[in-house]
Amino acid sequence: MLIQGFSWVMFLLSVGLLVFSGFALIDAAIRREDAYRAADKQTKPFWLIVLGLSFLVNVANLTLASMWFLLIIGLVATIVYMVDVRPALRGLSGGGGWGRRRGSSSDGPYGPWNGGR
Repeated sequence: MLIQGFSWVMFLLSVGLLVFSGFALIDAAIRREDAYRAADKQTKPFWLIVLGLSFLVNVANLTLASMWFLLIIGLVATIVYMVDVRPALRGLSGGGGWGRRRGSSSDGPYGPWNGGR
């Protein structure tokens, strides 16, 4: 009973890693090539290869549970992309988040509100 519970937790962890690396791969693919150079990070093909390999290792881990060393390397690469490269790229492109307000909190639908001045 305990072993089945542990294997279920490991399976959920593997699926979580797969989703995390897939999100990072898709995010890296939709960013512009020149943004990587402007942010002084590695090139876009470099990150696509690294994150693609990480995703493939995570896919293979769902069937073969013996690649923990490669999983850890892929997880580190994905974390580096998500906490270092992605914020730098988003800062250059102006954010682009869903639901994010642009401009001042006093901006109206037709531009900034100046209080009748």
